[in-house]
Amino acid sequence: FIDAGHLLGSASIELTVSENGLEKTLLFSGDIGNISRPLIRDPQKPHKADFVVIESTYGDRLHGERPDYVAQLVRVLQETFDRGGNVVIPSFAVGRTQELLYLMRHIKQQRLIKGHDGFPVWVDSPMAVEATHIYSDDEMTDFYDEQTLELLKKGTDPIEFDDLCLSVTSDESKQINFDDRPKVILSASGMCEAGRIRHHLKHNLWREQSTILFVGYQSEGTLGRKLLSGADSIKLFGEQIAVKAHIEQMDGISGHADRDMLTDWLAALENKPQAVFVNHGEDEVCDSFAKTVKEKLGFELVTAPYNGAVYNLDTLACEYEGNRVKKQKPAAPSAVYGYLEAAGKRILELISRTRGAPNKDIKKLTRMLNDIADKWQ
Repeated sequence: FIDAGHLLGSASIELTVSENGLEKTLLFSGDIGNISRPLIRDPQKPHKADFVVIESTYGDRLHGERPDYVAQLVRVLQETFDRGGNVVIPSFAVGRTQELLYLMRHIKQQRLIKGHDGFPVWVDSPMAVEATHIYSDDEMTDFYDEQTLELLKKGTDPIEFDDLCLSVTSDESKQINFDDRPKVILSASGMCEAGRIRHHLKHNLWREQSTILFVGYQSEGTLGRKLLSGADSIKLFGEQIAVKAHIEQMDGISGHADRDMLTDWLAALENKPQAVFVNHGEDEVCDSFAKTVKEKLGFELVTAPYNGAVYNLDTLACEYEGNRVKKQKPAAPSAVYGYLEAAGKRILELISRTRGAPNKDIKKLTRMLNDIADKWQ
């Protein structure tokens, strides 16, 4: 396992395979992380491989000059708090939430927000709270970057600070919106499709003082994408909510390596691999990155296989080229069906929260859900 630098503990996988007296090394990149991110190390470089399967998520683009994340956050926090509003951040529970806590700790320690000392930072997501505890585990230090290790040596927890509030129960979550103080609310899900973030949007979208700050990619058709695209109103819990809050997006935050970082990762190999297979990207991106690798690194066989393709690694022959027929994009589901999906996600969250509950409560919930399934099946 080689640290891929994408999430805490993410890894590229190297396999040494022996067959018929031959030994070959197969390297699977997995998601390669961006560099110089808070908390975790940069991706480790591989040393040797005969065959490589590499991702290409950002294989046709560059991230550009790295923005000043702290400066972006300080501006949004200062302007919002001065208006008397809240900064609501839809955030993915693992990875992105902890990176933001790292930045918040720095902002608080340096007292970069003027006139609002002691502003609360709420993490309102049971999964994010659990993940945050994992980041604080002493055994995780092997995955941290040098800056984070320096903080730990000084006795500073990199993602914990005064006025950090963790919300696990639904009652704790509800109380957040009864607190009139300007605050930061980090809540899942990152694209606003389900979870507690929707309740915080309901309480803040109509407030001109508040800001909804997006810190991750918003897929087409999601509530997050609609807000970023300038929706005047949205429907939440059967109620039409006017969008009066400021809608902002942090620039440059990405957990993925760009084209040049992916190329550099491959260039670190001490030998020229016999074959490189490019996957995990849009069709055009896979083809584009395969061309880049061939031109820049001079590898003999660089290909972007179709789904299901079969290659013989002895002869390097393609024995089956895979499915070349593009899947047709299904018709967009109706808005009403979207509500049904959101309800299903809420039920899954409810089930996960019952772990450790009394057996009689779990049995009661099980009967109720089975009754619903039996009725609609």
